[in-house]
Amino acid sequence: MPRPCNVVVLLSGTGSNLQALIDSTADGESSVRIAAVIANRSDAYGLQRAQAAGIATRVLEHGDYQGRDAFDAALMEAIDGFDPQLVVLAGFMRILTPAFVRHYHGRLLNIHPSLLPRHKGLHTHQRALEAGDTEHGCSVHFVTEELDGGPLVVQAVIPVHSQDTAASLAQRVHAQEHRIYPLAVRWFAEGRLQLTDAGPQLDGVVLPATGYPINSKETPCAAP
Repeated sequence: MPRPCNVVVLLSGTGSNLQALIDSTADGESSVRIAAVIANRSDAYGLQRAQAAGIATRVLEHGDYQGRDAFDAALMEAIDGFDPQLVVLAGFMRILTPAFVRHYHGRLLNIHPSLLPRHKGLHTHQRALEAGDTEHGCSVHFVTEELDGGPLVVQAVIPVHSQDTAASLAQRVHAQEHRIYPLAVRWFAEGRLQLTDAGPQLDGVVLPATGYPINSKETPCAAP
């Protein structure tokens, strides 16, 4: 059996996407091995999720460092100590420096709660409602120096209902995040997904600008 892909997860909060990744590897036959979880807040609940699953944890409080460059340098040192092939951002509420992003080029994934390039940044669910969007969703992308602007890997689409609130949209989008993020991580771990000069490729085929589309219809997605 091939050696599993070492993954380091970065988070700042509850870690629901981390839990989805943990659950996706529960059968013991996964190509993904979560080597460590690193948080920039000691009170991040995601640390407890990791510890319950027997995953190594580290805390680097960003306030303990003199600026972003110093913090990111320390963070890179901590990450590289686990020899990862992939770094996964799971609600990591830090803007990363260009040096950090370049260091992990092609092996740094993020998930964003909107159908990028729409609604980059924060408060995406409320902004989708205010814009009158008929569809909303989430996007997995490779991270580049442009905030929420890296090449798209996969998107899940949900309809926006007339009675939706920001809270109800958030709940339904989270459910899709928990499906497509483990999927993208598994693609990478299996060697099916890579970032090339031509863009992200899945099984040797360049993905469209919107990534691999999953029209969820609120049901679980299936890998192609």
